[in-house]
Amino acid sequence: MALVGAYVAIDVVLQLLPPHYSPVADAESNLAVGPFGWVMNLNFLARAAMTFCVLVVVAHIGRSTKTRRLGSPLLALAGLCSAALVFFPTDVNAPGEFGIAPTTMVGAVHVAFATTGFLLALAAMTLLTIWMRGAPSLARVRRAAAVMLGVAVAGLVSLAVSIAWVPSVLGLTERLCLLGILGWAFVVCFGGRERPEAPL
Repeated sequence: MALVGAYVAIDVVLQLLPPHYSPVADAESNLAVGPFGWVMNLNFLARAAMTFCVLVVVAHIGRSTKTRRLGSPLLALAGLCSAALVFFPTDVNAPGEFGIAPTTMVGAVHVAFATTGFLLALAAMTLLTIWMRGAPSLARVRRAAAVMLGVAVAGLVSLAVSIAWVPSVLGLTERLCLLGILGWAFVVCFGGRERPEAPL
């Protein structure tokens, strides 16, 4: 949970620092390009670490069902995609340009990892939210997890729409998706704070 809070706080601080990217128009990955880009790279690694913290919580709760066995490796791969972003910085648009238009091979690889990571995370979250129905110790956060999943899905759909038709709000839609993903991770970890059930 601390990693989720730290991730959000760092994102907010970076938005206030040069070169002052727009949280509405510019992708979050732009924060890794500039004088404080190294801080955002640490944040990408923190997101990967957060993913594996969620996996540890999930592994120690409830039954090992098919949905958990499918969802867990997908979530792990999503975390690895986040870590990979550190090594492949994005291509920043020129002033007045919007959307995603890689101009280098490195930038194209970044987009590929980012896109794959989002899709894997959403697939994993869906499977693990279904699995939570059979985990009594997560009953109190089950609805909140479903809500956060809904936010993430809405964000991803909005992101696709913004890329295709309204690129000037790409940053906002991406952050909506991230809000759902981070919120879901927070909720699952919060629910797992109590003594875990013996895994089966």
